[in-house]
Amino acid sequence: MASAPHPKVDAFLAKQDRWQAELVALRQILQATPLTEDFKWFNPVYTFNGANLIAIGGHKNHALISFFKGALLADPAGLLQKPGPNSQAGRVIKFTDPAQIDSMAPALHIFINGAIAAELAGLKPAMPLSRDLTFPQALIDAFDDDADFKAAFDALTPGRQRGWNLLFTAPKQDATRRTRIAKAKPAILAGQGPNDR
Repeated sequence: MASAPHPKVDAFLAKQDRWQAELVALRQILQATPLTEDFKWFNPVYTFNGANLIAIGGHKNHALISFFKGALLADPAGLLQKPGPNSQAGRVIKFTDPAQIDSMAPALHIFINGAIAAELAGLKPAMPLSRDLTFPQALIDAFDDDADFKAAFDALTPGRQRGWNLLFTAPKQDATRRTRIAKAKPAILAGQGPNDR
C-alpha cells in the first residue's frame, strides 16, 4: 500500500540542491510501505497509526534515514548508528550516494517493517529514569529550595528530564550551571523540555 505524497514534502524535495537524489530514493522506499507521509520539524516524517516512526533529511555531509525507536530494531550487521553520543532510542543510517540506498533497500525494508511491528506491539525503548541520572549539586540545591520546581521536573517525561540534565551538567563552572537552571525553570514549570518551543 503506497503512501499518498504530502505537498510539503514535494516542496521540500524540490528545494534540495545537495542530497535531493538520495532523499527522493529514500522517499520512494518509504512510500511503498503502510506508513503515512507527513512533514514535521522541517523534514519529511513517516507515521504509523499517528506515531512518528521515521524521518529523512539532509545534513552537510550526508543524507539520512532516522528511526525514532531504532534501538528496538534487530541490527545484526551493525548498520544503525546513534545520531549522537547522548542518543538513547534513535538510530540513523547515513548516505552519500543513491547507489548506497539502492543496495541497502532490502535491509531498509526490514528495518521499516521492524519499526511497524514494534509500534503494533506497543514496544518502547528503555529510557533512563530520573532516579538513574546523576544531577549536579546546583540542581539538587534548586530542588531543595523549591518543592514545586522539583515536582514539575519529576513530572517531565524521562527524555525531557535527561535533556535538561545534559544541559545542566555540561558546564564546568557551578555558576554557569546555576544560571542555566534559573533560565530553564519557567520552561520546566510549564512542562517543557529543552528543545520545546
